[in-house]
Amino acid sequence: MHRKVALVGLGYVGLPVAVAFGRRQPIVGFDINPTRVAELRAGHDRTGEVEPAALAEAQIHYTDAIADQRQADFFIVAVPTPVDRANKPDLSPLIAASRSVAQALKVGDIVVFESTVYPGATEEDCVPVLEQVSGLKHGVDFFCGYSPERINPGDREHRFETIRKVVSGCDAATLEVVAEVYASVVTAGVHRAPSIKVAEAAKVIENTQRDLNIALMNELSVLFARMGIDTAEVLAAAGSKWNFLPFRPGLVGGHCIGVDPYYLTYKAEQHGYIPQVILAGRRINDNMGRYVARNTVKLMLQNGLDVPRCRIGVLGLTFKENCPDIRNSKVIDLVRELRDHGTTVVVADPWADAAEVQHECGISLADLAAEAPFDALVVAVAHREYRALGAAELRALLRGDKPVLADVKALYPRDELAAAGVTVFRL
Repeated sequence: MHRKVALVGLGYVGLPVAVAFGRRQPIVGFDINPTRVAELRAGHDRTGEVEPAALAEAQIHYTDAIADQRQADFFIVAVPTPVDRANKPDLSPLIAASRSVAQALKVGDIVVFESTVYPGATEEDCVPVLEQVSGLKHGVDFFCGYSPERINPGDREHRFETIRKVVSGCDAATLEVVAEVYASVVTAGVHRAPSIKVAEAAKVIENTQRDLNIALMNELSVLFARMGIDTAEVLAAAGSKWNFLPFRPGLVGGHCIGVDPYYLTYKAEQHGYIPQVILAGRRINDNMGRYVARNTVKLMLQNGLDVPRCRIGVLGLTFKENCPDIRNSKVIDLVRELRDHGTTVVVADPWADAAEVQHECGISLADLAAEAPFDALVVAVAHREYRALGAAELRALLRGDKPVLADVKALYPRDELAAAGVTVFRL
């Protein structure tokens, strides 16, 4: 059966999905942000996930008008699911999207949610909104499914079409339709989950598993630092064993790994269970930005630097390398901690949007070379521009006899920096 698709939410997740479907058939692309809609109509994707040529060949009717969604009978909802300041799930974008879809819902339509949620959210939180606003009955008049997103921002190898897609439906017939629709564009194939809750749970533990593995590496980094052992050298040695998992310490931010575990723990607590391991991992990872800042300051003090009168350059603000996404970036915690010590902090990032950074974080991006020299540098994000820097180039940005460099991702040879007179801290 041919289905007319509407994509609700055209961000990092939704746009690549929309383009994949739009290559095959005309679809509706809906977003509540008129500026985003206008940019996409003009052929520009500010997230950098979709190239202009790919946008141009996709048959997408970009709109911020709810009425335009009525052309569709298969809705895919891909809106953010963040946490609030207390790390509790914030479903307001998802509920708002459900209300929007419900105003366009007709008998026989299918709504599939891709947003990361806790098990039960689709049927317990979204379906009642769809029913209330539309006046239709779920399972009789319209049907729901869940297919967790697996988009990896900045990844040119693992794309929407090449990642196996988990699909689910409220009943067997819906599951088959959902599977058929996604299989038409996902070349890697689909995995049919037996229920919506299983699909929701699968998504949330994918990132929880990764979060915990990185938390272990971060805790080992803290421990080895106290022992005077270089963590990167330890991991290189351990990695010579065939089944040692290649995780590295680092700052865990973004829209998934740093957020999704809180959705699972929230639901667990509703069921009377207080997770131990998951929350321990979250505590470790949430503190790493401040940990890096404090160790940088500690080395500066040990080198005799008057910290409140020092200038520190921070290279990179996005949550991951070669990507403009600043959501939940832990580099922001690092910058705030450094400023709390009275230092002047100058932040640069060739990938981030300066206006967005100023609006969301209150941080002005600068040209590091123009602002040099500095008493310390923190290379926080492994952008390709920073990976290419050599010891001499880094030293040229620094002043004094005993400058400090915090190499968060262990990008540079320690011996070369030491030979240049730079004291190095790295995770």
